[in-house]
Amino acid sequence: MPRLLLISPVANKSLIGKDFYFRMPVLGLLKVAALTPSPWQVVIVDEKIETLDLSQSADLVGITAMTSTAVRAYEIADHFKQRGIKVVMGGMHVSNLPDEALLHCDSVVIGEAEGLWAQAIHDFESGQLQKIYHHTEERPSLAGQPLANWDLYREKKYMPVHFIETTRGCPFDCEFCSVTIAFGGKYRSRPVDEVVDEVKKLRPFEGRFKLDNCVFFVDDNIFSNRVYARELLTRVADLKINWFSHASINIANDPEMLRLCQNSGCGGLLIGFETLSPSTMKTIGKKPNHPEHYLEIVKKIHDFGVGIDASFVFGFDTDDEGVFDRTLEFVHKAKIEIPYYSILTPYPGTRLHKRLCAENRILTSDWSLYDTNHVVFKPKNLTEEQLMNGYLRSMKESFSWSSILRRMWGSTSWKQFFYGMNYGFRQSVRALLKNNTVQN
Repeated sequence: MPRLLLISPVANKSLIGKDFYFRMPVLGLLKVAALTPSPWQVVIVDEKIETLDLSQSADLVGITAMTSTAVRAYEIADHFKQRGIKVVMGGMHVSNLPDEALLHCDSVVIGEAEGLWAQAIHDFESGQLQKIYHHTEERPSLAGQPLANWDLYREKKYMPVHFIETTRGCPFDCEFCSVTIAFGGKYRSRPVDEVVDEVKKLRPFEGRFKLDNCVFFVDDNIFSNRVYARELLTRVADLKINWFSHASINIANDPEMLRLCQNSGCGGLLIGFETLSPSTMKTIGKKPNHPEHYLEIVKKIHDFGVGIDASFVFGFDTDDEGVFDRTLEFVHKAKIEIPYYSILTPYPGTRLHKRLCAENRILTSDWSLYDTNHVVFKPKNLTEEQLMNGYLRSMKESFSWSSILRRMWGSTSWKQFFYGMNYGFRQSVRALLKNNTVQN
């Protein structure tokens, strides 16, 4: 029986790397495993939670790489190639820079694995592995795809949360985001019957702390298709699960959808607020966001008992030294359950990266620093030190005990869950600060 080794490298320098308190499963590799035909034996190694044995046997190695993990991914690929083992790479980073990746591996799968991976396996078995596999026509349908086999992760020390995908794609095409490039500018949805069937087949994680029947829908916007979302959430309500997902900010103006969230077990939504500056919002192309209404928006969502994980980005061209204090003030006033801050990062393939390259503002191509926790470009109205220190101070202050209590007082009905989330982020931020010094 041939052996396929699938590897997810760790981002050593990233907040959400090896020191991240929450060990989340890698859904992409489970999907690749599900697409692998018989009689292959599939083994998955995730360096976030386990040590990779570089001497282990394998007939074929597959490695996924985000930009922040690319350097480590290339090290692993080089090692297995030196042993004479064929290596295939995929993921966001290598899909945008396939020629770079091919300096380290034998083959690259560009974009989505559906419709490509089975062909790559067939070609390998025939001794005709191609250098590049990519979709030449339309993107693959999400209907009829094999279900992820969570038994491959059953003994791993992940957070006891199942990840399920219902849609792909995003039409917003924000300047700094890779999602539209990777998955297209139109939403594609899985049949509701298939999603519901997958939820029904999930088995609880045993022997560890768990949220009963907890599911994270990994969509970039679970409400992208209102008709679809209405049917999905109506049927999810009958399954008695607790769920979380991403959403666009305009969900606040849809009380019917918010009521469905409340009735179907939604504990929280991850929402990209991005910035408090209306002028900045116009430049990045995120049309639904209107910062002048943010407080009202948060209240509307909270009124339905749904918590908010709000993400903000520092380093836009319109940002000045006051951006950090303004954001902290808003986070406390709005009682945001979980604030998440990122340093603007020009990922390869994005319009932001192309613009900053043209303006000669890229400081480094050390991909391990492209993790949203480091400054890799020249800011316009801030120095590099001001941006880095402001980011670190925001993280430190937001996850102090006083800030956590201030934000959570009078918050949603999911207090126990979000207190736990805040504790986990506090531990992760402390690890981040150990390697960085905040200059006042």
